[in-house]
Amino acid sequence: MELPEFPFDSDSQLSRRQFVRAAVAAGGTAALSACLDTEDRESLDAPTGVSDPGTLPDRQHAWNDVLPVDSDGNVSRASHHVFLSLSLTGEPDSAGREQVETTLKTLERALEWGPDGVLFTLGYTPAYFDRFDGSLPDSVDLPDPEPITAITAESQVEIDDSDAMLHLASDDPAVVLAVEEALFGETDSLNGTAIDEGLTPVFERTSRRTGFVGAGLPADRQTGLDGIPEGEPVPEEAPFFMGFRSGFRESQATEDRVTIESGAFAGGSTQHFESMELDLEIWFDDNDHEQRVARMFSPEHAREESVGAVGEKLETETGAPAVTEEIHEHAREEGAVGHAQKLARARDDGQPVLLRRDVNTTDGDAAGLHFLSLQREMTEFTRVREAMLGEEFHQHGLGPRQPNGILQYIRLRRWGSYLLPPRSLRSLPQPSP
Repeated sequence: MELPEFPFDSDSQLSRRQFVRAAVAAGGTAALSACLDTEDRESLDAPTGVSDPGTLPDRQHAWNDVLPVDSDGNVSRASHHVFLSLSLTGEPDSAGREQVETTLKTLERALEWGPDGVLFTLGYTPAYFDRFDGSLPDSVDLPDPEPITAITAESQVEIDDSDAMLHLASDDPAVVLAVEEALFGETDSLNGTAIDEGLTPVFERTSRRTGFVGAGLPADRQTGLDGIPEGEPVPEEAPFFMGFRSGFRESQATEDRVTIESGAFAGGSTQHFESMELDLEIWFDDNDHEQRVARMFSPEHAREESVGAVGEKLETETGAPAVTEEIHEHAREEGAVGHAQKLARARDDGQPVLLRRDVNTTDGDAAGLHFLSLQREMTEFTRVREAMLGEEFHQHGLGPRQPNGILQYIRLRRWGSYLLPPRSLRSLPQPSP
């Protein structure tokens, strides 16, 4: 992606926000310098990290305690994200483990663990563990990824069969760029801390994806994207392209719930990550606000006007569990069922089993979503995903191209699954550590 010219004007905050997202999407030293508005890549202004990384939580996915909450008490996501698929340059040996661990601990010393600094996870695919003679313990549920392609007929899915994924997140776009450059680029220091070689002796980047989330950010970026109709229909206050809030506290699993409880990888988690394109032209042109509410939440939500413009009336809970018993009635009589309404039926004793940390993306100049979920076992994700398909509603005439949730508006493109080991085992783990 070519970085656009940006004549910075402090009075033009909208243009500035558009520019920094373009810089994150482009990546590289030029983007970092432009984002910092200086050629000095050492001028990063971010809080430093801990002197002893051993004091950080052993769970890589322990983010919630340092993330802010909104006015309703929902945990907010960091604004800017980079997802790097990585392949090993050699075999995983003790020297490689030491290099990876030394680099990640240096990163934790250089930058605060949090959205003002950086949050990150390093996860490993089933393909990574396949090179070993031994198998993962029974306490880890990480089957080979099998895309549920029935989501949409137009899906063309690429399996992520690289070795690992590094997820970087920060509220400061310059931070994610600076970290990436320190780990894989041309810089040898980060926020005043020397970085010796980074991860390049061990990993090479095989793909790079970027994302963002936050009120106003999708609206800023909607002009000129594939899949979005004319007229800039994404509401200014919406944090996601489809126009509604997400991540309601009572609809999210806790970090405890998604943590592996026993065995060698206790304290870790499993991660599902997929990329999808959104057909917002149909979403906005063919549906009014009431119809979009019915498809995203439920027809009952639409009748009761309980959602608001972007979901602000829902506060901490979608309210979907309260309308699950009426779902077949809605399918027969309303000709529609809600996305959240379907997913609510896949809870465990009424409690969510997935912790979602998905973000918008404009990769490829198309409006999309990087869907990221954490769960204790991948079979729990599969169960929720099958609920999303809503195949039982075909008997009521609701196939994937009818108002069966939001199926007809998404196109699945990438699909992968990962083990997030505890921090103590994050550097080139063996299946039987």
